[in-house]
Amino acid sequence: MSFRAEDLIWKIGRKTIIDGVSFEAQPGRMLGLLGPNGSGKTSLLRLLAGLKQPHSGRIALDRKDIRSIGRRAVAQRVAFVEQHATTNANLRVVDVVKLGRFPHRSMFSGWTEADELAVDAALERVSLEGKRDDRWQSLSGGEKQRAHIARALAQMPKELILDEPTNHLDVQHQIGLLKLVSSLRVTSIIALHDLNHAAMFCDRLIILRQGKIVASGTPEEVLTENLLKDVFSVEARVETSAYHQRPHIHYLR
Repeated sequence: MSFRAEDLIWKIGRKTIIDGVSFEAQPGRMLGLLGPNGSGKTSLLRLLAGLKQPHSGRIALDRKDIRSIGRRAVAQRVAFVEQHATTNANLRVVDVVKLGRFPHRSMFSGWTEADELAVDAALERVSLEGKRDDRWQSLSGGEKQRAHIARALAQMPKELILDEPTNHLDVQHQIGLLKLVSSLRVTSIIALHDLNHAAMFCDRLIILRQGKIVASGTPEEVLTENLLKDVFSVEARVETSAYHQRPHIHYLR
């Protein structure tokens, strides 16, 4: 078992943002979060990453309450790539990726061969080994996003959380990034806007609306014409692709 959420409730003031959310993430699979803007996707991801605490309910990792595990232990196995992840200093790419090793190092420990191997492997995994010494501000948007993925991979996580990582990327880099994430041997939970990308790459989907789960299951089960109209207010035709037996959405005028 990986993540398990049980009746999560989280509020801002009197407004309930996450309202009774329960689900399990299957180990080694990609779980997609979909929903209109303001549906609670980012808030739910930040709860799972331990950056926020639910007002009630429970989050478990391998059946242990995340609050009992400790922040450092959580950081050693859960990596979070935020939607607006930034790096203000003009660091080298390799120095950004090295930040992912911090949870595994004590305050007084030196840089080890294991740290170096983890960073090298992460850079190679995202095809940035040739840019390891380039300065951050010289990178394209897609390269910066891949560097953030590499930083997360340098943590050597068992769980990877990503908040709309394809935003502001061109189509080629969107597909490439999602192929990369889907190929990783980790449990990934990813918030997406593009419904067809979710259908192509996610093993299971959760649909949120106003902080509640309104549908969950495989893309074939979830992405129906009625749901698209009801939740996303779009008229569409859903067909199953003969190539990979996944639904494909054709938006109607």
